Amino acid sequence: MEKNFKRTLVTCALPYANGPVHIGHLAGVYVPADIYVRYLRLRGREVLYVCGSDEHGVPITIKARQQGCSPQDIVDRYHNIINDSFKALGINFDIYGRTSSKVHEKNAAAFFRKLYDEGKFVTRESEQFYDPEAKTFLADRYIVGTCPKCGHEGAYGDQCEHCGSTLSPEELINPKSKLSGAEPVKKKTTHWYLPLQDYEQWLREWILEGHKEWRSNVYGQVKSWLDGGLQPRAVTRDLDWGVPVPVEGAEGKVLYVWFDAPIGYISNTMELLPDSWEKWWKSPDTRLVHFIGKDNIVFHCIVFPAMLKAYGDGFILPDNVPANEFLNLEGDKISTSRGWAVWAHEYVQDFPGKEDVLRYVLTANAPETKDNDFSWKEFQTRNNSELVAIFGNFVNRAIVLTHKYFSGLVPPVGELQDVDRQTLGEIPALKESLEKNIEGFRFREALKDAMSIARLGNKYISDSEPWKIAKTDLARTGTILNVCLQICADLAIAFEPFTPFACTRLKGMLNLDGAEWDSLGSQDILEEGHRLAEPELLFEKIDDAAIQKQLDRLDAIRAQKEAEAKAEAARKVAPAKEECSFEDFEKMDIRTATVLEAERVPKTDKLLKLTIDTGLDKRVIVSGIAEYYSPEEMVGKQICILANLKPRVIRGIESKGMILMAKQGDGSMRFITPQECVVNGAQIG
Repeated sequence: MEKNFKRTLVTCALPYANGPVHIGHLAGVYVPADIYVRYLRLRGREVLYVCGSDEHGVPITIKARQQGCSPQDIVDRYHNIINDSFKALGINFDIYGRTSSKVHEKNAAAFFRKLYDEGKFVTRESEQFYDPEAKTFLADRYIVGTCPKCGHEGAYGDQCEHCGSTLSPEELINPKSKLSGAEPVKKKTTHWYLPLQDYEQWLREWILEGHKEWRSNVYGQVKSWLDGGLQPRAVTRDLDWGVPVPVEGAEGKVLYVWFDAPIGYISNTMELLPDSWEKWWKSPDTRLVHFIGKDNIVFHCIVFPAMLKAYGDGFILPDNVPANEFLNLEGDKISTSRGWAVWAHEYVQDFPGKEDVLRYVLTANAPETKDNDFSWKEFQTRNNSELVAIFGNFVNRAIVLTHKYFSGLVPPVGELQDVDRQTLGEIPALKESLEKNIEGFRFREALKDAMSIARLGNKYISDSEPWKIAKTDLARTGTILNVCLQICADLAIAFEPFTPFACTRLKGMLNLDGAEWDSLGSQDILEEGHRLAEPELLFEKIDDAAIQKQLDRLDAIRAQKEAEAKAEAARKVAPAKEECSFEDFEKMDIRTATVLEAERVPKTDKLLKLTIDTGLDKRVIVSGIAEYYSPEEMVGKQICILANLKPRVIRGIESKGMILMAKQGDGSMRFITPQECVVNGAQIG
C-alpha cells in the first residue's frame, strides 16, 4: 500500500555467516526483495537497498571451535562466499555490511547504552548451565545429550534435529558440554531484559488495527504472540564473541544476537551514508519494508519495533513485512546440517549463465502463503517449456526474421489490422496487473503477468506466420514484425525485475537504452528504421544429464544419511529387564546345535523351518529369520538354542525350542554363535 512516501528503504534479513546461502534463503527473502527494488527503480523511485552478514552468536563460536580457528575467521570466510553469491545472481545491495564492523559495534553499544541509561531494561538473576571445566556459561546449543522424545544421542539443548522436537537443556538425558564433555551445572548469572509486555498494547494498536493489509501469515503469527502475552526478553548473554555490553560489571557479557542483528540495518546505512543516514531512518517520508522468512517474523514485527519505540528519537517503523514461508527440496525439509540443500555458490558454478533460470523458478514457485517445494525436474521443465519455448522462442523469431527480411531495421508499422490492435491492446491491462501484484508483494502472480506478455507475442507471431506472408506481402510482414518488436521491447522492461541478465542481453539485441517502466505498452518504443543488433539465444535448454547430476548428488546425500541413521539405530541398546534370580536362570537349558536342513515355510515371508542336531536329538525349530538369512546360508551353521522351551505349533509345524538371536536397535537380528566350533549339545551357562 503506497502512502505518498518520497522514498523506500528495503532491508533483507541478515544471513547468518556460519555457512553459505541456499535456495530456501533465496526464495524466502532475497529474490523477492530484489524484484521489488528493481521494479521501484524502473518506476524512477528513490530506493535504498540494505543487507549484510549477521556475524555474532553461538553457532559461529561452535563452528570456530570445531575447525580450530577464530570466530572472525569463520565470518570472514562466509561473508565473502555469501556476498559473492548474491552478486553472481544479480542481487546487488547498495551496501552489504557486517555486524563485526567497528561502525556496528559502536552503534549497537550506543543503542543499548541509551536504553540502559533511560531505565528501559530490567535485570533478572537466573540459574543457567555452566561448564565447570571450561569455566564458562553454556548457551543451549553448547549442551548435547540424548533426546527424551526419540532417543537420538546428538540432540542439542534447544532442539533435536533428528526428530525436530523443541527442547530445553533440562529435558536432555545425560547432558554434556560440547566444550569439554563435562556435565554442566547450574550457576547464577544476571542479565538485562527488554520488558516487551510494556509495549504490548501499543503493538496491538499499531499492527492489529493499523496494518491489517499485511500478509495473513505475518498478521496471524503476530496476533498469536500478542494474544499469548509478551514476556521480558534477555538482551545480553554470557559469551566472548559479540558486541561487549557497555556498562560496568558486565565483563564476559555481550549483546544477545537477536538484539544486536536488527540494529545492523541502521549501522550499515550509517556506514554507507554517514552524513544522510537519518533521512532513511527518521523521516516520515521514508517507507521501511523488511523482507524476511517466517522464522524472523517475531523479531521484525514485535521485538525490533519495540526496541525502536523504546529508543524514540524519531525512528520510523516498518510499513510492511512481506515474510515468506519455507521452501522444501525434493519433498524434504532443507537442512544445512544434513547437507540437504542447493547452495547458491555451487549453483552458479554448476549452471554458468543460467542465473536467471534460478531466479525465475524460485519466483514461479515462491512459498508466499504456504511452504512450497523445489524439484530439479520442475526446474528443467520451466526452463525448457517456458523460458526457452515461449519467451526466448518469440524473441528469437522476431529478431531473426527482421534481419532476414528488413536487414535488421525496424520496419514501418503500416496499417494495423484488428488482430494487431487486439494483441497490442491486451498489454496495458497486463501491465496494470503486473504493477498491482508487485506493489502488493504478490511476485508469483506478477511473474505470470510478465510471462503472459511473452505468451501473447508467441501466439501472435505463430498465428500471423510472417514467414509465409513475406512471399506475397512484404508490407504486411513489416507490420507484423513491428508489432512483434514492440512486444519484445515490452518484455525487456516487464522481465527486468525477474530475469535481469536476459533483459540486458535482450536490450542489447534491440539496441535499446534507458527504457523506463512507463513506456511499457506504448507501442512505439522502437522507431521505424531503428537498427537491431545480431540475434542471440536468450535461454538454452537444460539437458537430462545436468539434472541427473543434481539428483545423483541428492541421492548420495540421502543414502549416506540413511546409512548413518541405520548405524545409529543399530547402536541403540534396549533398557535392562527386571532382575531374575540365579534359580530362574538355572531353569534355562541353553545348548549348541548345528543346522542340518533349512527351508522356507510356505505362504510366509519371515519363517524358516530348520532341522537341527542338538547332540541330544534331531528336532525342528521354526524361526522368524527369513528376512535376514536365506535357507542356503543356514545349512551347516552352528547356533545356540533354548532347548527346554515348551513345544509350540507354528503354521502346522511343531517347533521345539528357540534360537538365541541378538536384536539390534534398528530391529535387525544376528545369530549368537560360539567363537570356536564345539560339539553339539554343549551346555551354555
